[in-house]
Amino acid sequence: MLHLPGYKIFRKIYESDKCLVYRGVRSRDGIAAIFKVLKQDYPTPAELARYRQEYDILRSLNLKGVVTAYSLENYERTLAIVLEDFGGESLKRLMQERNFTLQEILSIAIQIAEILGEIHAANAIHKDINPANIVFNRNTKQLKIIDFGISAVLKPQKIASPPPTEFPRVQEKYQCFRRHARLYISRTNWQNEPFSRLPHGLLLFRRNAV
Repeated sequence: MLHLPGYKIFRKIYESDKCLVYRGVRSRDGIAAIFKVLKQDYPTPAELARYRQEYDILRSLNLKGVVTAYSLENYERTLAIVLEDFGGESLKRLMQERNFTLQEILSIAIQIAEILGEIHAANAIHKDINPANIVFNRNTKQLKIIDFGISAVLKPQKIASPPPTEFPRVQEKYQCFRRHARLYISRTNWQNEPFSRLPHGLLLFRRNAV
């Protein structure tokens, strides 16, 4: 179990090949928190640098639809990122537990599109958008993007502008993307929805899970 001074850790909620994720609270004020820790006992300098970069990106974004990073803590020979806990669960897990209605799917898609638009407007690229990295609170319907481990922030001088004749077309495609974010949902979530009767413009989602 993770032991961090100044925090109470309750339980492990996720484990991958590279990291461990715990739920707990900050001792001084009882604020709920998520703790993301590198799994390796002896992480490489590159892995530590990537964790620091993820923390820096989260702090710089400061967006409502992106999980907030509270602090970066030293833990033994590795690092722990302390993140906000708004009571959400990954869409990947929720999709395994229940079927979403068409109205819920559209609402979630709109939120994802708007958040991605804000991230891109801040010159950041997530690079790994998938249901495991989208966290949703089923009670409040609030949604946030997590896991910026391989993300990047582009410097303004490195962002090439499209030719003037192509700019309207690029803008149109980008607005279309923002409005029609794709969710990767298993076929079982589609069984009771009359998608065959929907206009083509509303067929926003691919049926295969990722």
